[in-house]
Amino acid sequence: MIIEKFLNKWILFFLLIIPFCGLIFDEPYYITLTTKVIILAIAGIGLNLALGYCGLISFGHAAFFGTGGYVTGILSFHALNDEMLFSWPLEFFGASEMLIIWPIAILVCAALSFIIGILSLRTSGVYFIMITLAFAQMLYFFSISWPTYGGEDGLSIYVRNSFPFLNTMDPFSFYLVCFVWLLIVLLVSCKLINSPFGMAFQAIKENEERVKSVGIETFKVKLIVFIISGTIAGLAGSLYTDLNRFVSPSVLNWHTSGEIMIFVIIGGMARLYGPIVGAAFFIILEQTLGAYTENWQFWLGLILILEILYVRSGILGLFDKKKKTRIIKF
Repeated sequence: MIIEKFLNKWILFFLLIIPFCGLIFDEPYYITLTTKVIILAIAGIGLNLALGYCGLISFGHAAFFGTGGYVTGILSFHALNDEMLFSWPLEFFGASEMLIIWPIAILVCAALSFIIGILSLRTSGVYFIMITLAFAQMLYFFSISWPTYGGEDGLSIYVRNSFPFLNTMDPFSFYLVCFVWLLIVLLVSCKLINSPFGMAFQAIKENEERVKSVGIETFKVKLIVFIISGTIAGLAGSLYTDLNRFVSPSVLNWHTSGEIMIFVIIGGMARLYGPIVGAAFFIILEQTLGAYTENWQFWLGLILILEILYVRSGILGLFDKKKKTRIIKF
């Protein structure tokens, strides 16, 4: 545990030092790459609450990630083009300020998480997986057939949304915004996990029937965790749209859910900093292998399979002396 806490501090240190080096040596590419890792890690932290700590195997978090992205894109599109989004109960022309966009994206994703959660959490196991996946795919196909906002081609917003006293078009300034959000999400998640409520949903993962026997309504607990998880993923989607200044239906597709799940598994499930390590590992592999071969996806998949087979507790689990890594023997 002491080693893991020490590693957690070093993880944050590297997330700080790499962009500063990029700023000093005028290498904005490394700043943007670190920002991408941070945003994807935020999405992973959201899923980790549901998957790692509560045992909810959701394959539909792309629905929240993509919805957060599309809310940001649509609001920005209307604001930049001075087009009315709706006229009742008042005229609203979208927004291009992050402080307005974030609360709207969070509320929309929280509402969507509630709707999906209240329907899907009545099931369990493979049925829960399939229902969450189905919801994400429904939104994916809907976005493809939505020509107003680009359809299959996606939606470009050209200019990054604004933040008070910062030039968000500057990679380092936008990195700072995302890094602060990462710290907030980590703090909120840590407080939640270590609270009595956190103990309840972690107990549900271990033995739900026993938790029910002491009078705790497990459905409500799981629903709240699912809503928080989806909302965090939606926030990450909003930041991701601003990073790329573009959003497309691909963020709603099932492979986005798969990637977010990979971040959690690689770094270590039920480990607060696991998704950060997983996202960084995935992005580094993607960039490194892509520079040497056109078939980098094959080698990336092979490395990931080996990592998942032989490091079952994730990368951070290697430094936990209390847990022995199980080796699968063929």
